[in-house]
Amino acid sequence: MSTQHSFLVEGGHSLSGTIHPQGAKNEALQIISACLLTSEEMIVHNVPDILDVRRLLDLLIGLGVSVVERGNNTFSITARNIDLDYLASPEYQATAKRIRGSVMLLGPCIARFGRAFMPRPGGDKIGRRRLDTHINGFEKLGAKFNYDNDRESYYLGGPLRGSYILMNEISVTGTANILMSAVLTRGETVIYNAACEPYVQQLCRMLTKMGANITGMGSNKLTVNGVEELHGTTHTIQPDFVEIGSFIGMAAMTQSSIRIKNGGLADLGIIPQVFHSMGIDIQKEGDDIIVPEQDVYEIQSFIDGSILTIYDAPWPGFTPDLISIILVTATQAKGSVLIHQKMFESRLFFVDKLIEMGAKIILCDPHRATVIGLGREQQLKGIEMSSPDIRAGVSLLIAAMSAEGSSLIHNVQQIDRGYQNIDQRLNALGARIKRINS
Repeated sequence: MSTQHSFLVEGGHSLSGTIHPQGAKNEALQIISACLLTSEEMIVHNVPDILDVRRLLDLLIGLGVSVVERGNNTFSITARNIDLDYLASPEYQATAKRIRGSVMLLGPCIARFGRAFMPRPGGDKIGRRRLDTHINGFEKLGAKFNYDNDRESYYLGGPLRGSYILMNEISVTGTANILMSAVLTRGETVIYNAACEPYVQQLCRMLTKMGANITGMGSNKLTVNGVEELHGTTHTIQPDFVEIGSFIGMAAMTQSSIRIKNGGLADLGIIPQVFHSMGIDIQKEGDDIIVPEQDVYEIQSFIDGSILTIYDAPWPGFTPDLISIILVTATQAKGSVLIHQKMFESRLFFVDKLIEMGAKIILCDPHRATVIGLGREQQLKGIEMSSPDIRAGVSLLIAAMSAEGSSLIHNVQQIDRGYQNIDQRLNALGARIKRINS
């Protein structure tokens, strides 16, 4: 059994300096899975050293994939000799159940090998996370689907053929999975109502360099003409805009001045605008993001004077992965805001910890919370708590860093799933975070 860690956080310290964002977690899981689509060597740069990526790489190694770490977050991945029987092994099932990203192996396996098998994937417990969009897309491509209730496992078999697919929801992972299965499928496949997040655009760019025929990149309609085979290439993962948003909220909450180096401004979409509506000053210098120290930041209201509402939406709308960060940042703002988490009904269920710390939050229902900012008039108090998922975990870490006194955060492996060496990187800026065995 792996060691369980906690963070002992001494609050009240401001940060100063430069931080480099890691490679995007969600993109990395898709890109690494896509390496199964060719027998040739793939070189992937800027891979984040996080728990979910390590677990996915372990799954590939179990399948017989050659995974060589070349240093500086670069990996050589060659999927030449594949043991598909490993997919049904207890070892595979145990690891696949621990990460949501394991679902991304379905598309490449059924496209290249004609069959796929996987247990129900794991991941954050933030509400219902159905796989219907994935399975329906595979079935429209001709795959035969079976679900084993006893083993809680999915079975898919080919052969596939090109088809018109109208997705019933704008799913990032669903779009990526269907896209990866379509690139090696004979005929034309049209994916309509597709997600157009930067992650999906990056995947399209890499698949195109591998020899795929894809048009419509960046739109909600992707057209794929299948090819016989794909070849190896080199790909660099973009900066993680969720981590960048986390750092912006963290700087505001802790009254810090930080520079986020090479922040990928072109791919941040509406994120800076949302933080601006919270009264947070964000400056740009080249491709760097500078968040200056602010004693007070004030939440804007709508033009008619009504309370500001921030809600998640498909790209280019505000990403749901930053809703928790916006919520915690609002607790120390001046003014009030309604947070509406539309996608997941359990993602706001960490607010009880913030309320215990002294925040003024009204949980209206599973999807909505009203935050009445304390405006620095009342500081949060350190408490003992546990991290329920990746984004809530980082939000609680931000709250603890801004709080008076010390906090103890358990279950920080949830944070480690999505943030690379976060304690060490923040300590280098002046934070006081100590990792201890639980």
